[in-house]
Amino acid sequence: MKTIPGIRLDGGTTIPQLGLGVFKMDRVSAQASVEQALAIGYRHIDTAATYYNEREVGKAIAASGVPREALFVTTKLPNDAHKAGDVDGAFGRSLEALGLNYVDLYLIHWPMPGVDKYVATWRRLESFLADGRAAAIGVSNFLVPHLERLFAETDVRPVVDQIECHPLFQQRELRAYLGRHGIVAEAWGPLGQGKYDLAGHPAIAQAAGVHGVSPAQVVLRWHVQQGRVAIPKAASAAHQRENLDVWNFKLTDAELAAIDRLDSGSRLGGDPNLVNDVIIHPGVGP
Repeated sequence: MKTIPGIRLDGGTTIPQLGLGVFKMDRVSAQASVEQALAIGYRHIDTAATYYNEREVGKAIAASGVPREALFVTTKLPNDAHKAGDVDGAFGRSLEALGLNYVDLYLIHWPMPGVDKYVATWRRLESFLADGRAAAIGVSNFLVPHLERLFAETDVRPVVDQIECHPLFQQRELRAYLGRHGIVAEAWGPLGQGKYDLAGHPAIAQAAGVHGVSPAQVVLRWHVQQGRVAIPKAASAAHQRENLDVWNFKLTDAELAAIDRLDSGSRLGGDPNLVNDVIIHPGVGP
């Protein structure tokens, strides 16, 4: 089995660069997909309370026979608990649903700046890190002003910011900021969530032809080769295997640059400055 390369996070945890995202997987398909992915060789599973499939992810983990220490499991704080200040309760419910006594990474799902509780919420995440129930803590969909407030008002910096990132929406300035501060950029929707045709862009299609791989493999290679973590959703075994098989070729500098030039600023999910709902609606994004 091919070992998936990892990135060392501040604090000592290593996050595999490719994982399986289970956003918009129903409970039945989530359990089957995670069981299948773990059998294929995935070791990084990304879920969230608001995906409503943590329990099925946990059942798949328990059934897999993979040692807990070999897995990297991420889940996220739901917006309603964030708004209500029920951070400890939500975290406990996630651990119970997953059947785990710790998670490898716990994230604030959205900053919800209009609610203005993310600093207080982050302090609760610091306590989970301190008591060992979270091996690492981070954020999702945080922009530079949100991060700067955390830096100024709290003690521990996030190790990961999980952000929308794909060829048409690359967030280069944010990623550069994360890099300067030792925060790993993790791409959600790394393939554009199927909302546009990757093969319709010559920069991607031509690289796929040269290397004898699929357009999706080219884009995932673009992510990992530039140092990001990517968590594509894939339900079928064929797509799971394809997404995991990106380590036997390397994009040239020219190919990387051609994909970089596709950036059009086309956000497909919600704007983190505007998402203040307690429920994440379809289309807002992981």
